[in-house]
Amino acid sequence: MAEITLQDIIKPENQVYVKTKLMTDKNLSYCPGCGHGTAHRLIMEVVEELGQENDAIGIAPVGCSVLAYEFMNVDMQEAAHGRAPALATAVKRLWPNKLVFSYQGDGDLAAIGTAETIHACNRGEQIVMVFINNGIYGMTGGQMAPTTLPGMKTSTSPYGRDLQSMGNPLKMTELVAQLPGTYYVTRQAVHTPSAVRKAKRCIRKAFQNQLDGKPGVSFIEIVSNCNSGWKMEPVASNIWMEENMFPYYELGDLKVDGQLVEKK
Repeated sequence: MAEITLQDIIKPENQVYVKTKLMTDKNLSYCPGCGHGTAHRLIMEVVEELGQENDAIGIAPVGCSVLAYEFMNVDMQEAAHGRAPALATAVKRLWPNKLVFSYQGDGDLAAIGTAETIHACNRGEQIVMVFINNGIYGMTGGQMAPTTLPGMKTSTSPYGRDLQSMGNPLKMTELVAQLPGTYYVTRQAVHTPSAVRKAKRCIRKAFQNQLDGKPGVSFIEIVSNCNSGWKMEPVASNIWMEENMFPYYELGDLKVDGQLVEKK
């Protein structure tokens, strides 16, 4: 039997994964186990596969998501806190042939940026919005966010989120799905191989909608973990996410081709 060498293993026909050229070579600075890196990779893989690397423009806000421009090797612009949808709107209207997307966390998109999010979706801007929801403020110390679950402990809700005094978690994806200006709205995750494959298909659909000139926003929520903010090991945080986040933030399509999806 012939000896198998390293060169045999790395032949193109034997490769199962090749790093996209649209991710920079910088080491990811996110906490180990964080979903941001996977979400970054999926977006860049889709952009490369669609042949849009020279026409893609990403908008990064404030928070952990601001670091996107360090790792995504396409044209990037940083927006003021919460204003990524407004800036994305301006970029798309000035350069309608560009592939424009925002990449935002829940503290940015669902708190200080609520108005920009709602109005961009209501106007039906032809942009893609990627929304990372980990239920907490990750970068600034683990404070309660609009998406923090009932009873969930954070640095500013050490006894758990009390609905009577702190209000209900904000389900942004359900909210924007009701607006006439959204064309495609979905909620996915990136914590397992199967979830990653589903999320990538959704991201590709969203970008293809824009390329095809479909009317309105394509909005993708990715429910992720924040093991540092949640004070958990990465594996434990994924289990906690499945048991607690997913029942509240149910995965799946909410709106497809401008039509709300009926729940079975």
